[in-house]
Amino acid sequence: MLDLTHMERYHEGNRLEAKLATGGLPESIWETYSAFANTEGGLILLGVEEWEDHSLHIQGLLDPEEMLAQFLSLCADPKVVSADLIGGGQGRAQVMETAQGAVIAIELPPAPAGQRPVYVGGDRYRGSYCRKGDGDYRLSREMVDRMGGVPPVEERN
Repeated sequence: MLDLTHMERYHEGNRLEAKLATGGLPESIWETYSAFANTEGGLILLGVEEWEDHSLHIQGLLDPEEMLAQFLSLCADPKVVSADLIGGGQGRAQVMETAQGAVIAIELPPAPAGQRPVYVGGDRYRGSYCRKGDGDYRLSREMVDRMGGVPPVEERN
């Protein structure tokens, strides 16, 4: 886990994503969830802002416990994401208190081969992402097919 007392030393990259989240759980968290799950895994920090110089700074969250509960509930909803890799938290998702405010840290493991691609929104072809550098990119249909697995019956019709 990162040393949150020196957040400004870190930058977003293949395995780290910061989201301000002051307006609630960001919708873009699910693209990052899919991207990390389909590549090497990574750490998502909510309540952290990326400044123009690409340094990260804690802004804090107003109600982190509620936001964490909402995130964990949505992880278990197959209409939101195809695989729950957090499993109710189990130490992978937690609120961390700092002098600057509370941050939610979500440690997302890479998905096992049999669960890939992990996709969002119920559509494996439109909702599968991968992580490259500090960005999340939609996978092509060919890449999704190469990742394996037979699409659910409702997607093959």
